[in-house]
Amino acid sequence: MSLSEFPGDWQRALVVVAHPDDMEYGGAAAVARWTADGKHVAYLLATRGEAGIDGMDPAEATVVREREQRESCRLVGVDTIEWLDHPDGLVEYGLPLRRDIAGTIRRHQPDLVVTVNHRETYGPGALNMADHRVVGQATIDAVRDAANRWLFRDLVDAAWSGVRNVAVVASPQPTHAVDVTDTFEQGVRSLRAHAAYLSGLGDHRMADPEPFLREFAAATGEQAGVPLAVAFEVFEL
Repeated sequence: MSLSEFPGDWQRALVVVAHPDDMEYGGAAAVARWTADGKHVAYLLATRGEAGIDGMDPAEATVVREREQRESCRLVGVDTIEWLDHPDGLVEYGLPLRRDIAGTIRRHQPDLVVTVNHRETYGPGALNMADHRVVGQATIDAVRDAANRWLFRDLVDAAWSGVRNVAVVASPQPTHAVDVTDTFEQGVRSLRAHAAYLSGLGDHRMADPEPFLREFAAATGEQAGVPLAVAFEVFEL
């Protein structure tokens, strides 16, 4: 399977994910490529990842994970980060979440919206988790919500119908790829910035995430005809 080149006719992107670290498992290298090209990228996180470190109380984890996410974003050229404070691990699909995301889309007025994998798996035998599925699907729906002026009429900002593409990172059905050959190392550093989270996983592979990330980037690169790449499932609106 070959992957098409990612659309480049946009200037402003909004990345909507469930937790700190979601974008850093490969996708951050694409963000680094975009910001290096002069594009503006903002992040919206549905939760603060407070339930993500088993050995750390959620109140402490909130502070730690927010700090790690800010540093991770700084490393790839992102300085606009917002949180919705939905409960980590218990994010519910519904109108409150769609409203929150639609309102953020209306404020930021992006050309491109990027979100996490909304599908049940990452591929054969690799189950996705509930927060990812819920936030991904709600984001896709919120793009249309944001464009309809008759929905969420209590929101201050006017409807925004300027989103041209929605891109899903880590989808098992990729269609496009971003060449990250020159920004791969930035992506690795952005994941390393989540040091407390990675340590809490207890996974020896994450002691140094570089080989893990490189394996996937190289496999995607083969499909895209470049040394290293990040894949997305892209929906054109």
